[in-house]
Amino acid sequence: MAAISLDNIDALFPAGLSEEQKARAKTAFLKRLSLEAHRFYGGKLQTAPRCGIFSPPDFNVWYTPGVSAVSTAIREDPALSFDITGRGNLVAVVSDSTRVLGDGDCGASGGIGVMEGKALLMKYLGGIDAVPLCIDSRDADGKPQARKIIEFVKMVSPSFGAVNLEDISAPNCYEALDALREECPIPVWHDDAQGTACVTLAALLSALKLAQKSLAEAKIVLLGAGAANTTIARLIIADGGNPANLILFDSQGALHSGRTDIQADTREYRKWELCLRTNPRRVMDEAAALAGADVLIALSKPGPDTVKRAWVRGMAERAIVFCCANPVPEIWPYAAREEGAFIVATGRGDFPNQVNNSVCFPGILKGALAVRARKITDGMAVRCAHAIADFSARRGVTPDNIIATMEETEVFAIEAAAVAQAAMDEGIALRPLPADEVYRRAMADIASARAMFDSLQNSGCIKPLPEEIVQRALRESIKL
Repeated sequence: MAAISLDNIDALFPAGLSEEQKARAKTAFLKRLSLEAHRFYGGKLQTAPRCGIFSPPDFNVWYTPGVSAVSTAIREDPALSFDITGRGNLVAVVSDSTRVLGDGDCGASGGIGVMEGKALLMKYLGGIDAVPLCIDSRDADGKPQARKIIEFVKMVSPSFGAVNLEDISAPNCYEALDALREECPIPVWHDDAQGTACVTLAALLSALKLAQKSLAEAKIVLLGAGAANTTIARLIIADGGNPANLILFDSQGALHSGRTDIQADTREYRKWELCLRTNPRRVMDEAAALAGADVLIALSKPGPDTVKRAWVRGMAERAIVFCCANPVPEIWPYAAREEGAFIVATGRGDFPNQVNNSVCFPGILKGALAVRARKITDGMAVRCAHAIADFSARRGVTPDNIIATMEETEVFAIEAAAVAQAAMDEGIALRPLPADEVYRRAMADIASARAMFDSLQNSGCIKPLPEEIVQRALRESIKL
């Protein structure tokens, strides 16, 4: 742990800063500190063994000549690869880095830091091993191609138990996911789409309950129509939301059945499906759509002025505002609250109500791996969302605490059990297990992963971040 505690970041900054200044300083501080910390550690991942090397002859077991028996056994029964190698608990985190966080196209290797972070969270939160794989999906003209992603994933799938697609721009993300879900022999899912949709639905269920509103009757506006928000809309509808009460906006305006530009682009079939089902009155601008709206879900251009104060002011009583662009939300939470929002959530952990897919993807993948699900369906994501919402309700929710956090270990095991049960109910589990056994195994794997982290830190193999690095990042951020 750094010498300066990050448990209360607000306390690090001078008391005289305004809310706006403090929010900007925090963002700058975390960015600077992240860059310095990554340089200090040389990234976030290293290879760690699962087996022991107690004496030199052990190499003859783990490598030659003993390991030959592993290869021939798998040749005779390929399914054994999930049990006698690490494949059964190993995920490939695949990205072409064409839409990294809110930073856009960062070049083929630009997403490595995020993919390493995803792998780190899988291990710490879910007890899952993961490998970051950033690829170049561009053709000779420099245009990203979904077919290259599809071909790559199919080629590497024999080494992994599941594949997590990440930070792939639309519409390639739709084509890649839909093709691979059906054609790949292991589960492939797109965390920016299904993961974000799952955790958003979970948070929305909690928020609506606190606001004493129902999903079926809520008027919901979604700002942004990329992979995340289109999938959020799809899950909301699948879980009982009324599509006539939904209005989505992309960079060209509102989605509706008259958007011939979307209809003409066959790659945008997911958006076109929503054009046909939502916004039947063809409301055309954000202010009109948000007038009297119960919910705003923004996953669009980083702010803080993307969502206008006046829009929030015009929403219904006990309005719910999710402003989840990274790294800067579309409107600062304090500003949304000043304009009357009852519940405000962001994608960041330094504000209340973090709605981030880190709360769901370790549990979903753990459950899918446990029963060797052939794919991860929308039904499994909806089941996971309800598991999160139910867990959150049992431990208590408030307007500033609507959803479980990454620190609540048990939620990931509960998710795994729920997802595994959903896969079995849908008939896509190749190795059925009782849900309580999935829960038990998940808790054991998570505990083992945490013990490894503790051991590495306590032994000095992972050294604390030097205080001067934190101080330097703090000084530079305050200057801004």
